[in-house]
Amino acid sequence: MIKKILLFLLAALVVIQFFHPKKNIEEGLSANDITTKYKMPEDIKTIMDKACNDCHSNNTRYPWYNNIQPVAWWLDNHIREGKQHLNFSEYTNKRPRFQYHKMEDIIEQVKKGEMPLDSYTWIHKDAILTQEEKTKIIDWANAVMDQMKTEYPIDSLVRKRS
Repeated sequence: MIKKILLFLLAALVVIQFFHPKKNIEEGLSANDITTKYKMPEDIKTIMDKACNDCHSNNTRYPWYNNIQPVAWWLDNHIREGKQHLNFSEYTNKRPRFQYHKMEDIIEQVKKGEMPLDSYTWIHKDAILTQEEKTKIIDWANAVMDQMKTEYPIDSLVRKRS
């Protein structure tokens, strides 16, 4: 009986290797990419490429183990969730209030060490942010928010608390 169960599990594992989710790779720069409207210095781009963009853009760099199921499904789920919360490739397609709030979220999550996720940094050790990198991201996000304050009325950026 155990042999049959193990053979069935092995067969199931082999069969699922033929079913992969669509890859999150977009050719070129999206017309709604954050960099089309807000300045992103090269050092920030470098930090974002190594620690943020795999899950928060339309361009994921896939590791070799993405070719193994069910790992590919797990990674796809992480990417979908990340893009649902914040997608830098579609950033300017959102309302100014959303954009402003996401910069606030970036500052808060980077300060608290909640981003990048531990499950990402376990394998991507280079994505662990140094204090200097955290400061750079926070300063950049503040600069984006300051730019937005000059372009939009503050009440269109911040929801009034009653």
